Amino acid sequence: MKHMLGSLVAAAMAATFSMAAHAEEFRLGLITPPPHIWTKAAGAFGAELAEKSGGAHSVSVFPSRQLGNEAEMLQQLQTGALDMAFMTVAEVSNRVPNLGAFYAPYLANDIAHAGRILRSDAAKSLLEPLPGQVGVVGVGYGMAGLRQIVSRGQVNSAEDLKGLKLRITPFTPILDFYNALGAAPTPMPLPAVYDALANGQVDAIDMDAELIWALKYYEHADTIVRSNHMMFPMVGLVSGRVWASLSAEDRAMIGELMARHVDSTIDSYLEKEAGWLEQISGTGKTYVEVDASFFGDAIEQWNAIWATKAESLDVLRETAANTQ
Repeated sequence: MKHMLGSLVAAAMAATFSMAAHAEEFRLGLITPPPHIWTKAAGAFGAELAEKSGGAHSVSVFPSRQLGNEAEMLQQLQTGALDMAFMTVAEVSNRVPNLGAFYAPYLANDIAHAGRILRSDAAKSLLEPLPGQVGVVGVGYGMAGLRQIVSRGQVNSAEDLKGLKLRITPFTPILDFYNALGAAPTPMPLPAVYDALANGQVDAIDMDAELIWALKYYEHADTIVRSNHMMFPMVGLVSGRVWASLSAEDRAMIGELMARHVDSTIDSYLEKEAGWLEQISGTGKTYVEVDASFFGDAIEQWNAIWATKAESLDVLRETAANTQ
């Protein structure tokens, strides 16, 4: 009797594990708020997956860091506790320095050029080592436009940024850039940024045009510096453990659909970024347009640091030159 009971329990546990491994309802995490382009793309991916799978699969989307910050979500992906994520390449670059090459200052001439770089074969090849190095599968890239600077004070030159507490996304490439500039880069999660800028906890922020406009960061700024100094890519990820549990058919379907919806964010920014910048420029704040010369030798300092960190830097520079 005990042997039979033990067998039944073991069989139940095996069935439970099998159901979890072949989960019909996947969980997908993001740090972005519900109205954000990434979050909308995640919802569209889930809806199409449910349709294409005949209802066999669905996706529950958890925006706004509901499942933790990106470092925590990446750990969950590694263990299989989280199925999927749309995540900044920034966070993954903390584990895979080669991906840090995407943040080379002025690698892209403009947002359209950034899209071409991210859609290149060279860029896609950088995803191939992720299962072995990080335990996740990268299906493709999206992005969040180019980076700008919002300051509480007047900014007429890079000298005016020296010593300022400047909010950044917590990852090494951008930390190195602002250290080279002489600012005081201050890592801070997205939900804390508005209040931090309002109460003077930070003097300036590094941000994309969508959020500068949509979250009204300009309200507590004196100067908007339209610098376009870095691209800010995103990557669609699936837990390596979850991926291994899927059938070949499901891998093909999920990989193709997720890649397409992640890639759709590039088109969204190509369509909308100019409009956001125009609206920002009309807020009455000082609006300064600058180019690479604004940053002096900080760019060369960054290049010297990352030439030894990311062997992919030369490859991406060649790709950028060939896709202008």
